[in-house]
Amino acid sequence: MGLRKTSSVTHNGKRLTEILKTHELFFSGKEGGARADLTGANLSGTDLTGANLAGAILRNANLEGSDLRKARLPGADLSGANLRKADLRNADMTEAALPGANLEEAQASGVEFFRCDLSNTSFRRALLRNTNLRGANVNGAVFAGADMGVAILRETDLTGADLSGVDLSTTLMPRGYAAPQSTSKSA
Repeated sequence: MGLRKTSSVTHNGKRLTEILKTHELFFSGKEGGARADLTGANLSGTDLTGANLAGAILRNANLEGSDLRKARLPGADLSGANLRKADLRNADMTEAALPGANLEEAQASGVEFFRCDLSNTSFRRALLRNTNLRGANVNGAVFAGADMGVAILRETDLTGADLSGVDLSTTLMPRGYAAPQSTSKSA
């Protein structure tokens, strides 16, 4: 089954293509523009490849299985959004807000998560290779089973993050980072 086209998706009585067009005008500072407010929108399985959603409001939006490759989302509000199994490869999410978002099993290699709020976000079994997480808030984030090969975690406070089952051998860790010691006792 293929991805849905933006022209076939509506939110609050408006076609997604029109919302994106108006957002582009807003982003460019042109007359007639309005910030995209897609709060609670059902965008699951939608082709948003290369879309400009910089500064858009996507709180609690359902983007499960959507294609967001090379999308521009800096400063976007994705609080509580469902991005499970979404394809985010090479997307720019600089300074985006994703607290409580679900990115389980997401394809997120090459994503720019620089200075993002990723608190309480789930990245279980996500593909996060070559991802930049510098300066991100990952308190309460769960990376269990994620592939973080060559990911950048420098300048990131990992306090409260769950990195269980993650191979960090090629990950660029914060200076002086020491992996938590196992509390199990050997016989």
